[in-house]
Amino acid sequence: MNKAITDGVLLMPPAFAEGLDVWANGDGTPGSATYANSTTGAFVPADQDFGGALELVKTDAVQRLRYMGETPLLPGCYLRITVRIKAISGNLPSVRIAGYPGRAGGGAVPGVPQFSAAVPLTSYGEVVEVSAIVGGGLRNGVDLVWGPQALYGHFGIDLTGQNGGIVRVDDIQIDDVTSVFLRDMLATVDVRDFGAVGDNVTDDTAAFEAANAASDGRTVLIPRGVYRLNGDVTFDAPTRFEGSVRMADSAMLLLRQNFDFSSYVDAFDNEEMAFKKAFQALLNNADHEALDLCGRKVDITEPIDMQAAVGNRTSYATRRVICNGQLQAAPTGNWDTITVTATATYSASNSRMLTGVSNVAAIPVGAHVTGAGVGREIYVRSKNITTGEITLSAPLYDAEGTQNFTFNRYKYLLDFSGFQALHKFVLHNIEFQCSAVASGIMLAPAGTTFTVRDCFITAPLDRGITSIGSGCQGMFIERCQFLSNEDALDVPQRRSIALNANANDVKLRNSRATRFRHFALLAGQNNIITGNHFFQGDSVAAGVRSAGLILAAQYNSSIVAQNYIDNCFVEWTNEHDPHPEYQSEFSFSSLDITSNIFLTGEVAPWFSYIVIRPHGPGHFVNGLNISGNRFRSINGSINRVERVDTSFADLTYFRMRNITFEGNSFHGVNTAVSNPKKFSHTEASVERTWVINLGDTLPFSGWTLNVDAIVAKGNIRNAAGATIHTQPYVRTQQGPNNNQIHLVWEEPVRGEVQLTVRMDNDV
Repeated sequence: MNKAITDGVLLMPPAFAEGLDVWANGDGTPGSATYANSTTGAFVPADQDFGGALELVKTDAVQRLRYMGETPLLPGCYLRITVRIKAISGNLPSVRIAGYPGRAGGGAVPGVPQFSAAVPLTSYGEVVEVSAIVGGGLRNGVDLVWGPQALYGHFGIDLTGQNGGIVRVDDIQIDDVTSVFLRDMLATVDVRDFGAVGDNVTDDTAAFEAANAASDGRTVLIPRGVYRLNGDVTFDAPTRFEGSVRMADSAMLLLRQNFDFSSYVDAFDNEEMAFKKAFQALLNNADHEALDLCGRKVDITEPIDMQAAVGNRTSYATRRVICNGQLQAAPTGNWDTITVTATATYSASNSRMLTGVSNVAAIPVGAHVTGAGVGREIYVRSKNITTGEITLSAPLYDAEGTQNFTFNRYKYLLDFSGFQALHKFVLHNIEFQCSAVASGIMLAPAGTTFTVRDCFITAPLDRGITSIGSGCQGMFIERCQFLSNEDALDVPQRRSIALNANANDVKLRNSRATRFRHFALLAGQNNIITGNHFFQGDSVAAGVRSAGLILAAQYNSSIVAQNYIDNCFVEWTNEHDPHPEYQSEFSFSSLDITSNIFLTGEVAPWFSYIVIRPHGPGHFVNGLNISGNRFRSINGSINRVERVDTSFADLTYFRMRNITFEGNSFHGVNTAVSNPKKFSHTEASVERTWVINLGDTLPFSGWTLNVDAIVAKGNIRNAAGATIHTQPYVRTQQGPNNNQIHLVWEEPVRGEVQLTVRMDNDV
């Protein structure tokens, strides 16, 4: 590169023969005294070595010679000033290249060197060549580093040493030697050319920004070194990091042309820091929607507080994606669960609050809450240290009064709980390798449509995905694998849970989970759970099984369809209801369980695939469709596929409504149930009242509430053998267990009838 050629920049000062009125005996600035008509300088037209030359008599301690013209010093341009000189007589001085570093406004750039090392003249008549290179960047071979503020120079020489000597100076030469330093003269801009030092002390922020501004589409090179950046830096051009940067937590590095994780690793030379800084940039850069991990594995030594990594945002609502890589918990990291026990008071009238909490400051937001009357998957959503209050993710079903609660704060690879709200965030094609020391993902307390797609959550210690509030509203969990750390444990010993949600509208689709305590607890309504395979068995003969899917909203309005539910069951509960007894509400309503595969092996005979567990009395089922499912038990039969868990309360059977239980297949099941139940009854002896006992063949051992149809199959005959044509009337809910119907005829008869009996009411 040569600016004199490419840009027509004038670098060479005029020859001495053209006059000495532009050559100053000073710093060269306007008003400096010149050598024209001077007693200490004169032009010699015919020197035997130089031709025309300037003869100087040294009379000052530092005898200066400066060209008064402003020789431009452009960013990225390096100049070499060369002078040939010889001593004529008198004392022998030393000579050095010197210059005045001019900046905007005409002043000198402070704090930069203005002269090179001095070279002594040791004999008379010997021609000595002295040179120095001047430029903006700190490079090997640059003698005068003037930084980005210097716009021009007044260049020349200084004579130092004893006075009284006479020297002759050839015409001073200034050359553009930028090509000596640039590796790629056309495609690279080096931050050192703009004043970057790279000593991990000097603030190189301005130099980086200047390099970006001058890049004009060329690649910006950050050479070897450690560059301290105290402010935000944005690169609109491609960047290549051979060195690394160090930044404050609040300072941002935005790489707009090569925004991906590998570039940030190159920039920070530390994967964990690079991930944080790349995420910070993702939420502060309108040009990119996704952070691509480029297939790399990131070793994480402690939970990443995702909000703290960003710093300047407590909520975010624009779609953003992190994708394509692996996050691995380092086994030696900081993953220990924080456990705090504290007394607190709970009132169902303020159902999401704990008040009077002792030691509230020590209880972390996001802690899992356990205690008497506390349902599963209750978390600390927020806390108020001043008032001693904790806001819970969901109400408690039976914790009225004051008691001790335990708060366990699990540690997560990605922890979003510091955000107030996070919307439309996507994690795609990532393996969360929890290494049996960490949990996976904690959501923000609020937000919509958080999405985890095509991800593996492998070996979480406690939880895969945790919602501590409503940050799961409309959440998408799709095509994910949840791989338990507890495969080798028997079911009662397991404690890890793949995921939970508190808010409505979750889509849990086409995922797979292995041997957790529970696959999912969904406490909201209007969920779609389809195409999943979750299994939780062990090798214990006649062993117990835990719930795979827990639905904790009594009015549910959810669809559970086309799943493979393997060695576990669906549990429907109201354990997040502060008033678990029935209180003029919809009760257990509006659930659709259709076209699923239910399979178990070697389970206890009392195992059931669908369990309703009311936590208070008075409840009933008010809208339930269980159709088209395939129920099969191998290596031992089970009694029935559905039941009510009466640990807390039973259902109110006479209030059952709108229940469809049909079109299912049963294999290895002792009692196949349906509603409506269609069957034939034969009365061999002549009776006026036919007592028909349905036993436990109605769903949930329900009562015989209605008879929809009675059709005679053949003749109905009286004691004389004559056919009668009258119809019986029906008494329902008969017998000690309300599971009989009585057909009452006008007279004693015998025969066979086809009946349709229901354990529910239509309305």
